Amino acid sequence: MTTASVAEGPAPKRLIVVGSGIAGLYSALLAAEAGAEVVLLTKGALADSNTYYAQGGISAVLDEPAPGDTVAAHIADTLKAGAGHCNEEAVRVLCTEARLDIAGLGRFGVQFDLDDDGDPALGLEAAHSAARILHAGGDATGAGVAAALIRTVLDFQAAGRIQVIGHAQVTSLSLGGPQGGRVVGANFLHDGRHLGVHGDSVLLATGGAGQLFAQTTNPAVATADGLALAWRVGAAVADLEFFQFHPTCMVLPAAAREAEGNNDPLLISEAVRGEGAILVDATGLRFMPDYHPDAELAPRDVVSRSIALHLAKLGDPNGHVFLDATVIEKQRGQGFLAKRFPTLSKRTRQAGVDWTRQLVPVAPAAHYWMGGVVTDLYGRTSVPGLLAAGEVACTGVQGANRLASNSLLEGLVFGRRAVEGFLGSTNGVPLRANSAAGGLAFTHAAGTPPADQQDASSHATTALSGPPELPFVDSGRPLSGSPAPLLGSVLEMDPVPGPASWEFESLPGPGALETSFGQAGAFSRGALRRLMTAKAGVLRDGGLLREAGVALAAWAGDVLPLNVPDSLDVREHEDANLLLAAQLLVHAARERRESLGAHYRNDSVREPAAVEDFDKRYTMSRKASLVHD
Repeated sequence: MTTASVAEGPAPKRLIVVGSGIAGLYSALLAAEAGAEVVLLTKGALADSNTYYAQGGISAVLDEPAPGDTVAAHIADTLKAGAGHCNEEAVRVLCTEARLDIAGLGRFGVQFDLDDDGDPALGLEAAHSAARILHAGGDATGAGVAAALIRTVLDFQAAGRIQVIGHAQVTSLSLGGPQGGRVVGANFLHDGRHLGVHGDSVLLATGGAGQLFAQTTNPAVATADGLALAWRVGAAVADLEFFQFHPTCMVLPAAAREAEGNNDPLLISEAVRGEGAILVDATGLRFMPDYHPDAELAPRDVVSRSIALHLAKLGDPNGHVFLDATVIEKQRGQGFLAKRFPTLSKRTRQAGVDWTRQLVPVAPAAHYWMGGVVTDLYGRTSVPGLLAAGEVACTGVQGANRLASNSLLEGLVFGRRAVEGFLGSTNGVPLRANSAAGGLAFTHAAGTPPADQQDASSHATTALSGPPELPFVDSGRPLSGSPAPLLGSVLEMDPVPGPASWEFESLPGPGALETSFGQAGAFSRGALRRLMTAKAGVLRDGGLLREAGVALAAWAGDVLPLNVPDSLDVREHEDANLLLAAQLLVHAARERRESLGAHYRNDSVREPAAVEDFDKRYTMSRKASLVHD
C-alpha cells in the first residue's frame, strides 16, 4: 500500500493471531473476510495443535436437534459439569450461538458425518443429556476440521488476504501507546533470528499446557506459551487450579513414558464409553458404579478421580485400569468398532491390542486447562490490545470442569466473538455478526478505531501480498536504541521490557508466595513433568502442593521464568513458560483448599483461604511498573 493510497482512506486494521488450532484458524479467516489485515503466527506447522488430535467432536444443538434436545438442556449440562463455577452468561452465549458457528465451519469446507437419512449424525458423550455431538471422519473430528480450515487459510494466503508465518515461536509481546501499556505487536524466533510484527491487536490462540505432566493427550507444542506471554505483560489469569485429566489415555510402555515429548499419545475418546465401553480393573471388576451413579458416563473429573482412587485402594497408585470395548462389538455386531472408530481401531492395532477381543490399558492423562487468561465475552483481556480465545483463555464457560466436546465449540464461538470485539465500531460497542454463516461485516474492518483502541501507536499500512521478507538480525539479543518502525509487515524485534518486581495478586485477598528453596535437583522438563504429576495431578493435598512449590521456587532461581530467555533456542523459551505456568497452577491449587470440580484435594477443608467461597473465581495478575491497569 503506497502513501498515496493511505491518504485516500483509512488503512485496514491489523490483527496478529498467535496459534493455529480451531480458534486461531477460524478467527483469522473471519477477520480476513471482514477486510482486516491478518498475520497468523504458528510455532510449528499449521497442523501442530491440540485441535488436530481432538476425537470426540463438537457439541451443538442444531436447528433440527435430536428428539427432546434443546439449547436449555445444553446449558444445563454445561453448568452441571462445571460444578457451579461457570460464568452463566458465557455458557448461554456458547450454547445459543453454537449453530451459527457450525454453519460458519461449513462455509470454510468442513463436512460433518451424516446418518443414513442424510442428516447430521449426532452422537452421545459423557455428561450430555442428549445426542448433540457432531463428528467429522468418525473419531478424527479435530483432524477433519483442522484440515478444512488449513486449506482455506492457505487459499487466503495465496490470495494475499492472510500472511502465514510458520515455525515462529512467539517470545514476547510488544507494548506501546501513550503510556506504554497497550499490546501493539509480537516478537518471535524464526530461522534462528529475532523478528517482530506490529499490529492493532494480538489474539492469543495458543492452546493449553499438557506438557506440564508426564502423561498427556496434548502434542509437544502445548507448553503454556500464551499464558506466559500474557502474564509477563500483566494480564489477569484465573481458575488455573482446574486442570482436566482425560480418564482414558492408552498407557504406553514404561520406556516411552519416561522419554521427553508427547510420544504420540492415544486418547480413547469419551465417545467409546458413550457407545457402551466399560472400565474394569486387573481382576476384571467393573468398579465405576461404586464411585458414581452415572458410572462410565460421569463427568471426566469424576472418572479420572475414581480411577486414581481405585488404583490407590488396590495399592497401585501409578498403575492402570482397562477399557473393555469388546462389549460394544458384541452388542452392535462384528465390524462396528472399525466403522465407528477407524482411527482408534488402527492405532490400537499398531500398539499391539485388538480391542475387539482384548482390553485396552488406560490411565488418566492431562488433557485440558479450564483456567487461563481472563477475558470478557468478546475475548478482551485486562491489557488493552490483547485478546485471547480457545483453551488459553478463561471466559468462565468451562467452570471447574469442562463438559465433553465443548472445547472446540468454545474456540469457535469466542474466537469469532474476539474478532467482533477487534473490529468493533466507532462507539466501542463490539460488532455482532448476524450469522457466522454469512461472514462478518466488511465495513467495520477499517476506519476510526473504537475509543478504547485509539492509543495504538499506528495502523499497519503494508499490504499482505506474497511471502514475508524477513530481515536478518546479526545479534541474538533484542535490538536496542530507536524503536522499530510500526509500518512494516515483519520487522526486527523490539526491545523487551526488563524484569520488574512483582507479586501474586488475588481476589478476594492476597495469597502467599512460595519463596523457600529446597533440594530439587537440576531442572529438566522431565523432572518438572514428574513433579507436577506426583504432587499437583489428579489427587492433591496441601503437603504435596507445598513440596511442589518449594521445588519450583528452587528451579525458578536458575531458570528465571518471569524473564524472556536471552536465547535463540526455542526449547529454553518453552521451559521457562512451563515453569512459570507450573508455579501459577500450584499457587492457585494451594489457595483453593476446598475440592471443586477437577481440583480435588484429599485434605479438603473449609478453612479461610484466598478463595473464601468455594465457588469463587481465584484471579491473579502480575504487579509491574510497566503495566497500567
